[in-house]
Amino acid sequence: MKIKATIAAASLLSLFAFGASAAQLVTDEQAQNLQPTGSTITISGTGGSPMDYRSELSQKADAQGASAYKVIEAKTGDSYHVTAELYK
Repeated sequence: MKIKATIAAASLLSLFAFGASAAQLVTDEQAQNLQPTGSTITISGTGGSPMDYRSELSQKADAQGASAYKVIEAKTGDSYHVTAELYK
């Protein structure tokens, strides 16, 4: 029984550790201390909230090995389009 509890606890901790490695949104000032990757990412669609945009940008940045991203263009309204620069 203790083994099952240990495995369950380890699984939960690994989920938290994985979530902690998500790429973070940074400001212009914070970006000055980071190394740009030379790449950008974009997202677009209809609906959603700023939290949704951040989540999608973070996932795309993670997929490209970035630790941070800075929004360099954002258009919102009935639809949205966001472009972000990636950093290591």
